[in-house]
Parts: sequence; structure tokens; C-alpha cells
Amino acid sequence: MALVRHDEEPAMPFKKPKLPSDAIKRIGDWIDLGAPYDAPLTDVSSEPKGPMVVTDDDRNFWSFQPLSKPQVPEVTDEAWCRTDIDRFILASLEANGLTANPDADARTLMRRAAFGLVGLPAQNTSDQAALDDDVWESMIDELLASPHYGERWARHWMDVARFAESYGYEQDYDRPHAYHYRDFLIKAFNADMPFDQFVRWQLAGDEFAPNDPLAKMATGFLGAGVFPTQLTEAEFESTRYDELDDMTATTGVAFLGLSVGCARCHDHKFDPIPTRDYYRLAATFTKTIRSEIELDLDPDANENRRLEFAEKSKLLTAAINDYETGPLRVAFEAWLESHDELPSEDWIVLAADRIESNGTYEVQADNSILATGSSPNQNTITFYATVPQKNLTALRIEALTDPSLPRRGPGLAGNGNFVLSDLSVAFDRTQNGKATPRKIKLSAANATHQQNTADLSVAASIDDHPTTGWAVDFGGIGKDNAAVFTFAEPLLVEESGLLKIEMRFDHPNPKHVLGRLRLSVTGLPTPPVVVGGTGPDAATLAALDAVRNGSQDPEQLKTALNWFKSTQPAWTTLNQSLADHIAKGAGVKLTKVQISSENVPKLEHHANGRGYPHFYETTHLLDRGDVHQKQGVVKSGLLEVLNADGADISEWSLPKPENATTDFSRATLATWLTDPNNVSGQLVARVIVNRIWQHHFGQGLVATPNDFGFQGERPTHPELLDWLAADLIDNGWKLKRLHKQIMLSSVYRQSSTFHSDRSKLDPDNRLLWRRTPRRLEAEAIRDSMLAVSGQLDPTMYGPGTLDVNMKRRSIYFFVKRSKLIPMMMLFDWPEHLVSIGQRSTTTIAPQALMFMNSPQGRRHATAFAARLDTAAPIADAYQLAFGRAPSTRESELAEAFLRQQIDVYSQAKIANAAEAALTDFCQTLFSMNEFIYVD
Repeated sequence: MALVRHDEEPAMPFKKPKLPSDAIKRIGDWIDLGAPYDAPLTDVSSEPKGPMVVTDDDRNFWSFQPLSKPQVPEVTDEAWCRTDIDRFILASLEANGLTANPDADARTLMRRAAFGLVGLPAQNTSDQAALDDDVWESMIDELLASPHYGERWARHWMDVARFAESYGYEQDYDRPHAYHYRDFLIKAFNADMPFDQFVRWQLAGDEFAPNDPLAKMATGFLGAGVFPTQLTEAEFESTRYDELDDMTATTGVAFLGLSVGCARCHDHKFDPIPTRDYYRLAATFTKTIRSEIELDLDPDANENRRLEFAEKSKLLTAAINDYETGPLRVAFEAWLESHDELPSEDWIVLAADRIESNGTYEVQADNSILATGSSPNQNTITFYATVPQKNLTALRIEALTDPSLPRRGPGLAGNGNFVLSDLSVAFDRTQNGKATPRKIKLSAANATHQQNTADLSVAASIDDHPTTGWAVDFGGIGKDNAAVFTFAEPLLVEESGLLKIEMRFDHPNPKHVLGRLRLSVTGLPTPPVVVGGTGPDAATLAALDAVRNGSQDPEQLKTALNWFKSTQPAWTTLNQSLADHIAKGAGVKLTKVQISSENVPKLEHHANGRGYPHFYETTHLLDRGDVHQKQGVVKSGLLEVLNADGADISEWSLPKPENATTDFSRATLATWLTDPNNVSGQLVARVIVNRIWQHHFGQGLVATPNDFGFQGERPTHPELLDWLAADLIDNGWKLKRLHKQIMLSSVYRQSSTFHSDRSKLDPDNRLLWRRTPRRLEAEAIRDSMLAVSGQLDPTMYGPGTLDVNMKRRSIYFFVKRSKLIPMMMLFDWPEHLVSIGQRSTTTIAPQALMFMNSPQGRRHATAFAARLDTAAPIADAYQLAFGRAPSTRESELAEAFLRQQIDVYSQAKIANAAEAALTDFCQTLFSMNEFIYVD
């Protein structure tokens, strides 16, 4: 029932009585409810909701109707038709009294196809008026197989995906590993990935194919949007809802061609998308965040590295085994017969009675201590240990490596280093550490490795300078090291008590602190400066004595032999080779990639420093989009208008694997989006078919590629759109096949000849009676200049650059939102803030100035001139630039121009006047419309 019914012409209040008070109240209530335009509120679930209810009338709009493959129409001029596409087009033309243009010439078609599929000038063209159908098809196949195809069409999708490699806003920090999403797009298009899989992977590749690196790279789609990293705590929650809106709105326009984001603050004013459906979609991404993880992007090469590593490990291990079972046994028997006395123990490892430190250290099984948890930039470690019953002559500090340390340590600095700035040793007879201990003077210091012989030497750790000390960079990082400090006077055996060892790490460089260390003492007059010990411990001495006296006990033999082999240089060399090989590892190369997922490390950015949580556990329906007006928690859901009555989200839910770390709500959404039996999947097919058509003809069958809703344009050929969408689904969602279908048609091959009579009937050429000439995009213009000048670097993939002089294709520019490439912006490069379905095409004076005056344009012209055939430079230049020979008149004008420029340069006494004139000529060709327009 209508709120207000107009039975007569509306009039101003002074002419007619005002509305009754009950009618005014109903209008007020209606406004308070969000001004819905259909039935009163009907409950459909227990979740918070807006007042809109989707009705059958809403579903009658063309884009919300189920897909059906229409019958191919009959036409009068059957001879013109090569494909069924032509019959749909010609049927509309004939119905409107129009006829189609004939084919363009061979050169025009070859140039059109090359720019359309790979974005580069055709390699070879033909002067023939007509192009043989078989030759034409072979050329299309060749272009579709080119790796440049993926680069061309990935760039189109990057507009839709609002792809950039920085956060945007004022600070605009970089996302250095976001480029992998761009690389995924190139690889996916080149591999002709089915479009339904292309959609699923961008939303939930980590859920559909968790072991495929490419699938994880694809999720960069969700994290490509802007984010303001300069936040206060009060902005955290609203900013997170902005992130959810970016993901939700982009998903809506990119795949469904619907402005879903308009329902964030109120029910959509034009499309049947209630606010509750918007927040159900947004809830799909509740815990989805940006992250950086390491992936194996070169599995074949890494597998070869693993195999080579395993093979060498096997050889080194075999060499040790051969030595131990042969020469070592002989040497051991000889040693037992020739030594009457047992060796003595050299280094005695100290066990900590207690440790004092500003950081946290934990005692390990070998009595070393390892830093765990956070550590201050400077630290003092005080180690207390009971003195063994021996005459002691020296202290040893072993700086040991550990996998938990930066670069394996032994230090905590980012490069694995440390600086022991001061060492002091004291002795306490009371053994309680409370009495004033007696300081032990250290007379000498030696180390297995020291960074230098001056301020970072081992001797510098017992001087009086707090910022000098023992360090081990330049050869000692990632290796075990040892330093020995000799006592000026021995500590006698009868002096039992507590040894206090204080190690200060005061170097101003942050965290130059030992991460793992072990302390030992010795009674040897000249102690060895080694890591580990060469003398046997008590248990080993007992085993040696038993074996020497004839024991055949296997454990005693093993213990004795293990000690003996450690004293043999040959075994030490073999063992060290194996240890070094293992420490070096297989050399598997992993690559850091930005992805979007759940329960993954949070991507570092400036807002983290203020405690930004990255996500909240639940998503609420917000009244007018205000985080302070929460209406209740919503669960992940779908757009009701695209489902049959009674359809439930469970119809598209996938079983969640036991080891899954995500909620699989994104996989559910992606499955729904690509369901060919549901209107959602059928609409996705319509949208991508329209995008492909748009890039081939300059305008889609629907002129608003990102809006298939009530506000968007209606299809010019609705039956053809549905026929193509159904055909795409029936043939495995393959886009290369769709390209070929379109390009084999007569409508694609039409000439651009203008006819004024036809133009009066269809001035905008919406019925496609001719080919509309099109200006190339920024990328194709720049890439063509590089290609024609012979400078194009074909290197694919990898990080981009902001260097405007880069020679790679323009898709490899680093897209920094606050620093866009000037030349690209001249030719309508998007700002990469929101999804762009179709670029604008402007004509401004600076575009001409780029060709005429810019350093880049001049450099390209110089290189172009340098590659021309000196015997026929004019003909060669025309062929390279336009794919054709010059006309007689063009040749005459070019020759006159060159003579004139040579005279000018010669009179100015400029060297190489002929070369400069030829460069001017090439720059002129670049500046012609024919270079940047395609018929």
C-alpha cells in the first residue's frame, strides 16, 4: 500500500489544504526506516536487518534474471556472417535499417589484433586488401600463445582490482611484496586459467589450494586497496570497517558489476541490496588481513637444490664412515699401545648457580645459556658458579651459534654480531655472593676470531674503554667462537668458593649482546684456544682406562673412540666439512609474498606502532555506517536478490578440512559467485564477457562495465550477451576461446569507414555498423615507442620500479599512489584508488608536448633513428612505426623535411646533422595520430 497517493496534480500548500496528520506521520516513519521503496518490513532471520525485502519484481530486472542461451536469430544477409555473433549483431542492424561495413584491409586487421591481444605493434603486416581466414586464425592463435598476452590483459584487470603497491593517503608507505599479485595475473591469463577458478583464487586461493603458491599470490586482490597508516586509537574500528568496505565493494563491482558498497549506510537506493546483505558480505572478510609469508615460487629448482644437497651429504657422511671403520681404528689401537698415561681434562664447563641479567637467559643441556624473549639494547650478564677443585689458570667464553638468533648469531644484533665491552672476574670465598669478592686480574686474552686488532679485538674487552670490546664480524658470524682470558695468578685448589663473572655489553649499537654463551675454566698452564674441549671428561677418562686394560664393553669402546677421533686432524677435517655443508643448507630459495588470509602474521605498517588490531572478532550491522551505532552481530551471507527463494548459504558451503586455519567463509562466497546454476555465477559470466567485449570494441555490450544495476546502462544486445555468457560457462570458462570467437567474427573485422546516413540512425555506433577508431592506452603508447625504437626489454615478472627510464613494459612500473608516472598520467592512467571498469580518454595539449619535448620522447626517437636501414630510412621508419609503406606524397614530404633539417643543423655547425635530422623525423612519426590510434 502506498504511503501517499496522488489522485490529482500536486499543488503548493497555499493552494490546497495540507496533508492529514496521520499521512504526515506515516511519511515521517517511512523516512526513519530508511525510505524503503517497496513492502513493509518482513522478518527473514534473527539477524539485525534493514527494512528492505527483495521481491519477485526486483528479480525481474534483466541482470538479476537467470541466464538462458537464446536462439541465434535469422538474418537476411547471411553471406556477411562468419559466426553466430555476427547474426546477433546483424539482426539488430537490419531491424534498424542499417548495414555493416565490409572487412578492413589486412594491415589494419593485423595491427588491430596485435594491439588488442598483446598491446604491441604487429611484427609483420600485409599490404593485401583482404586477409585469408586461415591466416587470420593462425595469427590470433599465435598472439594468444604469446607471453605478452598475459601482460596486456593483466593490466586491464589491475584497473578493476584497484591494484597498487603502496598504502595511499599522506604517508603512502610501500608494499614491496605486493607485485606478486600482478605476476599471478600475468601467469593466470597466459595459462588460460578458467575464469571461475580465477575468481575463486582471488577471493580464497589459500582455502581452495593451500599448497599452491600461485593461489596464495592471487589473494593479493583483497589487499590491494588503500589504507591510512597514520591512525589514532579512536580511528581503529572505523578504519577496519573501511577495509572491509574496500574488500566488499570491490568484490561487488569486479565480479558482479553491482555497486554493493552503496548499501553500507542505508539500503541501496536503486538496486535491491539491503544493508543487511551488505554487512553479511562484509562479514565474509571479518578476519581477513594482509600478510607477508615466504613461498616456494621455484619448486623445480629448489627440488634440484635439495637433491644436490642430499647427495653431497651422503658422500660426506660416507667419507666419515670409511675413515672411522678403517684408518681411525688402526690409529686408535696404536695410540692405546703407545700411551702409558691417560690424557688430562682441559676445559671444565661451569654450571650456573645463578644468572643476573636485564634480558632473559635459559640454561641449555650443554650448560650454555641462551637468550630468550626480548633483550635490551645494552646489557650486563653476571654469571655465578662454584669453583671446581683444581688449580685454575684461565677462563674461556664460548660464543655459540643457535638457530633462534639473527643469522644464527652468536650475537643478538641484526647482523648476528656482539661486542663484549668489558669482562671482570672475581672470587668469593663465602660461596654466597654477599661478601666483597676478590677481583682476579686478567693478564692476557686470545680468541679463535676477532673483528679487528684494535677497538673490536679480544684484548679490548679487558681495557678501560666501555665502547670497545671483542666482536666477531668479518668471518665469525654464524660460527662458534671462543676467547680465553689468562689469570695473572692461578686460583689455587684449596680456595673453594664462588666465581663471579661479569660481562658488560655497552656498545652504542643496539643489541650487540651475546645471544648464547658457555663458560669454562682450566688448570692447564698453556690452555688451548678452541671451541669445545680436546681433553676427556671424567666419564671418558674412565672409559679410556677400562679399554686400555682390555674391556670389550660396547659403550666404553664407543665413548673412548668418540673422544679419540676428536683428537685426529683427519677426522676433524672430514667432520667439519659435513658440519659446514649442513650449516650452509640446501640453498632453497623462498620468496616473500603479500597475501590476504586469516590467522597469519600481520603485515607491518605504521599503525601497528599504536596497537592497531588489524581485525575484530565479529562484524556488526551499523546504523548509517556508524561504528558507534551497532545493531548487532552479523554472520557471513550472500545477496538474496541473486538466489532463488529459500536458497540458503549452506548450499555453497564447503567442508572445512581438519587442519584448516581459516573460516572458509571466503571459499563459500567464491563458490556462490561461480555457481553456473545460480544467478550469481551467471551474472559473473555476463560481467566478464562484457569486459572482454569492451576491450575489443571500446565499449561493452553494457556501457557501464562496473554497474549492471538499475543505474547502469541497459545492454545494446541483451540476447548476444546472454548467449556469450552461457557459451563461456558451457566451454569451461575459457577466456582465450572467447577472444577467438569475437575476433573471428565479421563484426570485429569491419573497417572504420564512416557513413553519414548510417550515423544519423546510430550516431554513437552502439549497434556496431562500423569499427570505431580508438586511441591506445598509456601502456600501449609507451610500450610501442620502446618496441619501435628497439629498446623494449622483454624481461617478465619481478619487482617494479619508479624509474621513468625503465625499458621493460609499462605493467612493471611500481604503482605508488602518491607518485604516479607522469607520462602514464598524461594518457589517463587511473589513480588506483577504487575499481576502474573503463578508463576515460582525454585529449590535452601536454600529450603532444610529451612527444615533442620530453627527454623520454627524444631518447626513443634517437634509438628509433639509429636502427633504420640507411639505404631506405623513410620506408623503414614507416614500416616500423605504422606497419605500412609510405605513400608517394609521404615520401616526398619526408625527403623534403630531412633536407631542410640537415641544412638547419649544418648552418648551425652541429655535428652529425644527418643523424639529428633523422631523429627529428622519427620524433615526428611518434607524434602522428596514426601512431597512437588503431582503426
